[in-house]
Amino acid sequence: MALPSSMQYIDHGAGGPASVMQVKQGPLPVLKSGEVLIEVAYAGVNRPDVLQRAGSYPPPPGASPLLGLEVAGKIVAKADDVTQWNIGDTVCALTSGGGYAEYCMAHASHCLLAPKGLSIEEAAALPENYFTVWTNVFERGGLKSGESFLVHGGSSGIGITAIQLAKAFGATVYTTVGNAEKAAAVKKLGADFAINYREQDWAKELWNLTGKKGVNCILDMVGGPYIEQNLRSLALEGRLVQIAFLQPSKVDIDCMPIMIKRLTFTGSTLRPRTVEQKGAIAAALREKVWPLLEAKQVGTLIHATFPLAEATKAHEMMEASTHIGKIMLKVKG
Repeated sequence: MALPSSMQYIDHGAGGPASVMQVKQGPLPVLKSGEVLIEVAYAGVNRPDVLQRAGSYPPPPGASPLLGLEVAGKIVAKADDVTQWNIGDTVCALTSGGGYAEYCMAHASHCLLAPKGLSIEEAAALPENYFTVWTNVFERGGLKSGESFLVHGGSSGIGITAIQLAKAFGATVYTTVGNAEKAAAVKKLGADFAINYREQDWAKELWNLTGKKGVNCILDMVGGPYIEQNLRSLALEGRLVQIAFLQPSKVDIDCMPIMIKRLTFTGSTLRPRTVEQKGAIAAALREKVWPLLEAKQVGTLIHATFPLAEATKAHEMMEASTHIGKIMLKVKG
C-alpha cells in the first residue's frame, strides 16, 4: 500500500502543563533495521508520558522524541531483515516513544499479535503494563503460587494488571486504593483485600490481615514514606520491587528489617532496557500470558478514550488520578 507523505502527531514542544500539547503535521518515521511501521489505531496513555511532557523524563538516546509507549494497529511496512511479521498483521507493540501519532515504529521483537477475542483498543492497552508487571513481579520479584502479594495503586493500569496476573498465578493479592469505588472495582478483578489508604493505616491493616507475618512481594510506585513501611510489611525473605516514585526517592529509612528478615530491595525501569531484553520479555508474555488473555482469565479495564486531538484531556485525567484502569487515545479507525 502507498503510504502518505506526512502524518498527524501530538507535539509537546519544550514541555510543560497538559495544555502545551497540540496536533501537528510531520513526516513519517524512517524504518531502521529490525523495525516495523504500524498504522496506529489506538495508543495507551501512561504515567511516564505525563512525566516526559512535563520535562522530567527525557527519552533515552535514539528513541522517538514523541510521547507514547504502547500502540496497536496494522503493520504497513517493515525492514528487509524482518521475517516474523507480514504486512497487514494486526499487532500491539511496546515502543520507545512515538505512539501519539498516526504511524509509529516498533522493533519487530517487541510486537505481539493482538490477542484473539480482544478489541484492537484493548490490545493497545496491554504492552506497557504487561511488560512492566511481568518483568518486575515475576522475574525480579520472583512471585510464586501460594505466596502473598501487595501492589499499591490497585486501580491504576499497573495495578489492575498486577492484581490479575498475581491472582492467575496463584497468589493471595492485597492492594491499596483511594476510595470505596476503587476498592469494589479491584475486588472484581481478583484482589482478595483492598485497603483504603485515605481512611486506614494501610501498613497496620496489612500486618493484621496477614496475621502479623507480612507479604512475600510488594510492587510499589509511590516511594517516599512508603519505602520504610514496605520494608516493615514484608515477610521473611520478602522482596520489594520499586518501579516509580510519585513521592520523593530520597528518604531516611531504617535498614535493619533488610538484614533481620533477609529482604531483597530491587527495582527497574523498562524504557532504557536493550532491544534484546525487551524482546525476551515479549517472548515470555507470548508463552505464559497471551494464552490467559485469550482464555479471558486476565484482561484490561479501559476507563476512558479520547480522540488524539484531545490528548490534553487524557493527561489531565491521568494527573487527577480519578480513573480506574486505562486511559486511551483513539488515533485511527
